[in-house]
Amino acid sequence: MEIIRAETREAGPGPADWFTGSVQVEALFNRSDRDRVQGASVTFAPGARTAWHTHPLGQTLIVTSGRGRVQRWGGPVEEIREGDVVWFAPGEKHWHGAAPDTGMVHTAIHEVQDGKTVDWMEKVTDSQYGA
Repeated sequence: MEIIRAETREAGPGPADWFTGSVQVEALFNRSDRDRVQGASVTFAPGARTAWHTHPLGQTLIVTSGRGRVQRWGGPVEEIREGDVVWFAPGEKHWHGAAPDTGMVHTAIHEVQDGKTVDWMEKVTDSQYGA
C-alpha cells in the first residue's frame, strides 16, 4: 500500500504550448511513463483551456468543481459541470477547459501506450472556444 499525502504533491503551471490561460497541473498518481494509468488534477482559471489533442488509449475526465467546456473535433462545444464524467475515445481529437466566467477543476485519467499518453496539436482559437 502507498499513501500519497496531499501536502506532498506539487502543482505547477501547465506548459504554454499545451494550454491557453492560467492552468495548474497536479500529478495525482503514476507520473512515470512506464506506469499503465496516470491521473492528474487540473485547475483552469475562467477562460483557460487545453490545446487540441488526442490520447492513444482515450481519456476520462471527472469534473470536481466549477463549470467547463469540452469539444470533440467536428462536434459542438458542450458545457460540463461538477459531477459530470467525460470519456474521449482513443485517438479522438478534443479539447477541454473552464467556462468563460467560471473556473473548473477536473481529474484527468489516461492510460500509457508505448510510453505515450497524449499527442498535443494546435491551440484552440478564441472563435472555436466561443462557438
